[in-house]
Amino acid sequence: MKMINPASEAQLAEAVRDAKGPLKVIGGGTRPIGAPVTGEALTTRGLSGITLYEPGALTIVALSGTPLEEVEAALAKENQRLPFEPADYRGVFGTEGTPTIGGVVAANISGPRRIQAGACRDSLIGVRFVDGSGQALKNGGRVMKNVTGYDLVKLLAGSYGTLGVISEVSFKLLPGIAASATLTLKGQTVAEAVATLSKALGSPFEVSGAAYRNGDTFLRIEGFADSVAYRTEQLSNLLGGDIEVESDKEAVAGLWTAIGALDGFGTEGQDIWRISVKPSDAPSLIEALPASDTLIDWGGGLIWAACAPGTDLRAKAPEISGHRTLFRASDETKQKLGAFHPEPAPIVALNEGLRSKFDPRSILNPGLMG
Repeated sequence: MKMINPASEAQLAEAVRDAKGPLKVIGGGTRPIGAPVTGEALTTRGLSGITLYEPGALTIVALSGTPLEEVEAALAKENQRLPFEPADYRGVFGTEGTPTIGGVVAANISGPRRIQAGACRDSLIGVRFVDGSGQALKNGGRVMKNVTGYDLVKLLAGSYGTLGVISEVSFKLLPGIAASATLTLKGQTVAEAVATLSKALGSPFEVSGAAYRNGDTFLRIEGFADSVAYRTEQLSNLLGGDIEVESDKEAVAGLWTAIGALDGFGTEGQDIWRISVKPSDAPSLIEALPASDTLIDWGGGLIWAACAPGTDLRAKAPEISGHRTLFRASDETKQKLGAFHPEPAPIVALNEGLRSKFDPRSILNPGLMG
């Protein structure tokens, strides 16, 4: 597929200014989230490279098309990491290519560690982007002390390229992980699991992962070796029962990478829904869903559900509030049901007002978010 592939922010701005119609903005093309977009393809892959990395300041700046694995490899050499554990969804979507750091920001991709470290947008401290009129803008900076003006940094994260095409991002970082452990409680029901997850997260033992699938409840603890050993013992005593503990660092990392990436989740051809809900409502909602496979993350606040194609999970238990996003489905199903959860009228008006300011010609991923 032929696409526009600018090699600099200036070329990106020129491409947007010269556009005669809609643009389908993509990064690595590995996460086809949202409704299908018809338009000329514009990729940010040509905007690649780490432009600034200061390990002592725990700060990195990279062009938006930089492969995520390149960023993570550079950080690993200095025993540092992105706080929010971005997930790789190529397996669940069956896509190829390479996830980009700009794509992570555009979709606000955040993995299991979000319950402790926050989302992608919480680590993002600066952004450069080109708006729908072809104007290059920037917000934030390369240090945390930045309190003036509108917080466009947070606004761009999770906007899916509908407000601007991201050209550069800046992140605050965290030190690497010295040791880790996973506690597994087997044979729990959903209600028992959510109660366990809530109890663990409410403890003083700094849980950094809290998930449940197929009767197994998983809890992760990370930090210095002595601290991990102590907190693992104390949390085990607090929860009681038969608890399996895995302390091999690579095995722990592999398990939580698989949870974040939805490895082995659902079957080919099934729709996958991403549901954000109050943790205490998770058991009731899961019971009401006609799903063949479910996975709970974020202590019960995130539910993944796999079901038959075309099934409208928003019509099930509508009295339970939350956001139900059609994450993976055919284009026809996305068009019929809508990919993103319908917003209240005031929020719709606010979103439309923002888009009219940032994209007055309505050419940036039109229709992707509804």
